[in-house]
Amino acid sequence: MSNPPIDYSRYKTLNITRRGKDNAVIDLQMRATNGKLPTAAHDGHWELSEIWRDVDKDDTVRAVVLRGEGMGFSGGGDLALVQDMANDFAVRTRVWKEARDLVYNVINCDKPIVSAMHGPAVGAGLVAGLLADISIAAKTAKIVDGHTRLGVAAGDHAAICWPLLCGMAKAKYYLMLCEAVTGEEAERIGLVSLAVDDAQLLDKAYEVADKLAAGSQTAIRWTKYSLNNWYRQAGPSFDTSLALEFMGFGGPDVQEGVASLRERRAPKY
Repeated sequence: MSNPPIDYSRYKTLNITRRGKDNAVIDLQMRATNGKLPTAAHDGHWELSEIWRDVDKDDTVRAVVLRGEGMGFSGGGDLALVQDMANDFAVRTRVWKEARDLVYNVINCDKPIVSAMHGPAVGAGLVAGLLADISIAAKTAKIVDGHTRLGVAAGDHAAICWPLLCGMAKAKYYLMLCEAVTGEEAERIGLVSLAVDDAQLLDKAYEVADKLAAGSQTAIRWTKYSLNNWYRQAGPSFDTSLALEFMGFGGPDVQEGVASLRERRAPKY
């Protein structure tokens, strides 16, 4: 028995189109704010966590390409949202649940996901970008887990996948120091599947998605499910990191982190 058709019109911060044979590939683009970078405000954060449930239930979908609009893949959390999380316990607990759901919904979505990362890749978008089954970065992409710069623990996704992808030593270096990783370096250390010239990024992502869509769906989906048990085993580490991150949103350092970002200066912790 097939599932009823999915109504994607309820998503306002995501551009959702179809492409490929039988329109079986969803082109999922995070919408840019003011034509610059996609940023996760209240609505956008929830939508990015929820969309994967619908994709999972959509019997007409065989693969997904996730990309960003404008100058980069993703710009991280909207500062107004971050400030609300710091000041309001109810907002903090709601966004904590969305952050948890985002990780597990990407992992548990049975359709293969291909990410195409260009420019800055930060925050909630980066979560889905790195947890995608095939992650493709432009060589000049700038991948940054910005949590410690903000004054909170690296919790969104880092503990569940960075040590597995690039090793503990590299994970600690980039996450604790909040250093940027270029797409080219990310491929070298194993953080992403592929790095390509910027002009080739979208064509390569579509090519990979079309191959996945043309393949045996049971074989591909069950391979994904099996491999993602490595992530599921790391669930307790992820849950701890996320809880500690959101504990930090109730502390003093995040106030200085937000102020320093607004004022475009180095933080003074």
